[in-house]
Amino acid sequence: QVQLVESGGGLVQAGGSLRLSCAASARTFSTYAMGWFRQAPGKEREFVAAISASGGSTSHADSVKGRFTISKDNAKNTVYLQMNSLKPEDTAVYYCAADATPFVRISGYAYWGQGTQVTVSS
Repeated sequence: QVQLVESGGGLVQAGGSLRLSCAASARTFSTYAMGWFRQAPGKEREFVAAISASGGSTSHADSVKGRFTISKDNAKNTVYLQMNSLKPEDTAVYYCAADATPFVRISGYAYWGQGTQVTVSS
């Protein structure tokens, strides 16, 4: 069982930046691929970014490419989402997810955090 705890959400003006963190309880964190997803009010949860277990490969949704960056620190059991040039449409609850696979994946995660709210004002 893996427990995930997100932090770093909050209220920011359009054009601003936030860095989300997700701390994992997994003893073998370096064997888990990680992902970030988001869900806006009235919408389905959508993929944002993912990273391989080693941290060597990443994938980002087209809507956030060039603005968001996922990274992973296996020594700290933490995955990050650096969010720059934020837009009001980025407002959502952001969730991190983990799966025991070495590969980048954009769906099918086994473990999920509780989420952190990000609100971008115009």
